[in-house]
Amino acid sequence: MKSLKNKDFKEIIKYILITSVIIAAATGIGWIFLMIGFPETNIVIVYLLSILITARYTRGYTYGLVAAVVATFTFNYFFTEPYYTFSVSDPTYFITFGIMTITAIITSTLTSKVKQNALESKEKEAETSALFHLTNRLTDAADISDIASITTETISGIMNCRAACLCFDESGQPEQSFIQQLSGNKQVRRKVDDPTELKHRIEGLRSGYAIGSEFYDWPIYGRESILGILRIPKEHAVSMGEPQKRLLRSMIESTALAMDRFRSARQQQESREETIQERYRSNLLRAISHDLRTPLSGIMGTSEMLMDMTEPLDPRYNLAVGIHKDADWLHSLVENILSLTRLQDGRLTITKQLEAAEEVVGGAVSHILKRYPEYEITVDVPEEVLLVPMDAKLIQQVLINLLDNAIKHTPPTGEIIITVSQKNNFAVFSVADSGCGIAASDLPNIFQMFYTTRSGKADSQRSMGLGLPICEAVIKAHEGTIEGHNRAGQMGAEFIFTLPKEEHNHAEPE
Repeated sequence: MKSLKNKDFKEIIKYILITSVIIAAATGIGWIFLMIGFPETNIVIVYLLSILITARYTRGYTYGLVAAVVATFTFNYFFTEPYYTFSVSDPTYFITFGIMTITAIITSTLTSKVKQNALESKEKEAETSALFHLTNRLTDAADISDIASITTETISGIMNCRAACLCFDESGQPEQSFIQQLSGNKQVRRKVDDPTELKHRIEGLRSGYAIGSEFYDWPIYGRESILGILRIPKEHAVSMGEPQKRLLRSMIESTALAMDRFRSARQQQESREETIQERYRSNLLRAISHDLRTPLSGIMGTSEMLMDMTEPLDPRYNLAVGIHKDADWLHSLVENILSLTRLQDGRLTITKQLEAAEEVVGGAVSHILKRYPEYEITVDVPEEVLLVPMDAKLIQQVLINLLDNAIKHTPPTGEIIITVSQKNNFAVFSVADSGCGIAASDLPNIFQMFYTTRSGKADSQRSMGLGLPICEAVIKAHEGTIEGHNRAGQMGAEFIFTLPKEEHNHAEPE
């Protein structure tokens, strides 16, 4: 700050000397004109010229205006009678002085304004050229680090300083090191002393930049988050004028656009790759599932025939039962995989019809008890027939998946209850068990694709983590809701889903 004040003081002294010398020169020329016998109007023109020259070689309006006033008084003192006094013997001189002063002020103001406009035009031209140079180089950047390197080198050259750039990762955290320009094409990487403190300082900004012990830090903001920090050495930053700051902000905006563009392009590329991988996976799962359905059906049918042909006490009977159960599990898995691929492809069509809730529940319970005859399932439905618009096959599959999930976590002597009720304009279905419940760490993830619980009980069961995600997709397609939680006051988990009793009319009113 002290050096800045010294610089301003020296500039003021310089312009005062220039003004004094020009007015003195005009006075000398006036004396020559007077001795030659030129009229006073020529001397007035010389003073007007001196004011124009003063405005040309000084900055701002002040010196030109001061020169106008000084020139008027000097002309009065040296070239009007009585000489060497500020008295005026001829009243008409007041008109001359007034016209001279007004003309001098106007010409000085116009000259200063023209000069200021020229200076601003020059600054804008330099700013446009610098921005074009930076933008042109940024188009060739290969990654975020390359963008930071180009920006650092360009700004260092334009600002004549050793600028630096610190990048932030996609999670909004500053990197552990930043790039700084040393000289020419030489750059180094320096470690950030305290990234957490630096981030906190940038987030709490109330001005355009943060002042540190070594740098003035300008944040580089993207569309959604902070992308980095441009660092200008403190000794250079304190002497920056407003035009330089304006140019720096423009260059930071160009850098932010380049970083945003690169991140968007990378995200789009990753999204395309994920889409392609997902399509390949869906096609593979669909092909495998279709190829497995026919042999599995044959295995299940053959094992049932063997069970019918064998006495229960025969050791071969248990082998046939085991084959049938494993084949039935695989068949259920294949059906879930096919449902999953149809859901992901958007080819799962919902055909709603009014169905009796107790019939759909009964079909699901019958199907599951064929696979697990050692279990008992309690069903609680309203006495009156509850008709609900639904795709009966899909809702039955939802109930089968929920019952299968309950059986996996409940011993054969445990309690499994299906409850159907009506609440307001919704049919409410509940499947509760008395098993080990859901771990607190698993609750937020139970509806995620391919997620399986980490409990020991679940590890002993075969699961692909597809049942609950399919349930959620089917219920949402019916415009209903589904949730899972542990039962209050007792062991076990409970899954509840709702279905609207009336069709929603989405047609626009006429």
